[in-house]
Amino acid sequence: MTAAAFGGEVSEYYQKFRRGYPPEVARELAAAFALTRDDVVLDLGCGTGQLTRVLAPRAGAVLGMDPEPAMLAQARLATDEPNVSWLLGADSDVGALAAVLGPGRLAAVTVAQALHWMDHERLFAAVRPLLRPGGGVAVVTNGEPLWLQSSAWSAALREVLAAYLGTPVHRTCGTDEASQKRYADALAAAGYAVAARVVEYSAPLTVEEIVGGVFSAMSPDRLPAPEARPEFTERVREAVAPHGPLRERIRVRLLTGTR
Repeated sequence: MTAAAFGGEVSEYYQKFRRGYPPEVARELAAAFALTRDDVVLDLGCGTGQLTRVLAPRAGAVLGMDPEPAMLAQARLATDEPNVSWLLGADSDVGALAAVLGPGRLAAVTVAQALHWMDHERLFAAVRPLLRPGGGVAVVTNGEPLWLQSSAWSAALREVLAAYLGTPVHRTCGTDEASQKRYADALAAAGYAVAARVVEYSAPLTVEEIVGGVFSAMSPDRLPAPEARPEFTERVREAVAPHGPLRERIRVRLLTGTR
């Protein structure tokens, strides 16, 4: 997993504008792996801790691990749960945790909105020795990218981004059906029992949230200059205004592999 895309100001936009997870997501994950207060969960590629924090009440300890120091710094500022710890590391470092935790110590390894940055086949094999019986891996996607949703405002946003970037925008971030099938097949090949769950809800959306969400997905070198951001925001506002009131339909997909 590379950290280069999420340093500097991007981590601030990520913490402020990326959606968290409704309680139903934590309940589904707790049920999938029979989590108890004796369990330890690793949230890999945790970013600024949106999923880490909602898992905290469901386990004895949650480890949030990410390769970008700026993301972890934002996570620490936003977190007051006493059973959450933050680790600097990437998916390629997971094997090293065995020496610290010991085999069979983890109840779950969750990867939320981050698996597309990782070597998922190697990861699924590497975490197996760390998992207790009945534990497993959860691949979580928190809705489709703002620019790829099936709504008129999303199509308008897509046009603004294509004009700004000078190229069509089509990154799915692992939310597309082909990626989900690839992950499910890899889990099955690694010996996991695979299941899929979905949590759906809708929420109002502001132009500022759209722009902040877009900036949270850009690398620092692609962000508009600070003085150009108001103009960018106005371009987005004008594009989506005819399609208000703005709402986002969020489909949280939980793909689980149980040992």
